[in-house]
Amino acid sequence: MYKNILVPIDITEKSLSDLVLPHIQYLAEPEDTRIHFLAVIPTVPFYTSMGFGFAEQADNEQDKVTLQLSEIIKEFNLPKEKYTAQIIMGSPRDEILDVADKIKADLIVIGSRKPGVSTYFLGSTATMIIQNSKISVFAVR
Repeated sequence: MYKNILVPIDITEKSLSDLVLPHIQYLAEPEDTRIHFLAVIPTVPFYTSMGFGFAEQADNEQDKVTLQLSEIIKEFNLPKEKYTAQIIMGSPRDEILDVADKIKADLIVIGSRKPGVSTYFLGSTATMIIQNSKISVFAVR
């Protein structure tokens, strides 16, 4: 049914990837289905105000996220030919939607925690993806 599935992973919220794990294992069963894991390192205005030190901080963060993402992906127990992984910097909502467009995803599967006070006022990434996506979004709680 779905051939190209985008799975945004928030490495700071491991419980969210645990929620989507059984669904991705099921959705990845058809032979022609491909999973694209994505981790977005949020850009922080603080780093840019620091000037030249930003590049070193970004490199350190990239290495750390790469390692954490690969550990999370191992838990999905998918053959290497079934998935790709990508790490980018930017606004999580914008980057997730942009990557979905670029890879021609036909489904986004994202973990979502139960709404709380912080998400009530600011909104969650999952909510923003659901509201702005041009394709189907499967939010798992």
